[in-house]
Amino acid sequence: MLSDAFTTIEVAFKANSQDVIYRPNVLTLRGNLWLKRGRSELADADFREAITQARKMKAKVFELRAATSSARLLQSRGDRKGARDLLAPIHDWFTEGFDTADLKDAKALLDELDRAS
Repeated sequence: MLSDAFTTIEVAFKANSQDVIYRPNVLTLRGNLWLKRGRSELADADFREAITQARKMKAKVFELRAATSSARLLQSRGDRKGARDLLAPIHDWFTEGFDTADLKDAKALLDELDRAS
């Protein structure tokens, strides 16, 4: 099943190589798949690339998703400060929509990081 997910992601990259609008989201999804395979270094690279591309496009929701995943990875490595420093500014950029799943998820992670400090 995980192999099928990777295949789907790779097909999406190839089929829409010129359509960059969803690329940060696809990179984040692939990064999370890498984590499920225990390949945190590949996940980290995908999350960083997703954040970079989302920032270039000013796609804050995609940036938030990638940053939340990256912050979770940092937290799992014991780097709570790095996780918070990455995620907090992106979360704080938003002024509305706090009832959306992405912002709730980011806020829950920030709260967890604060409690663990």
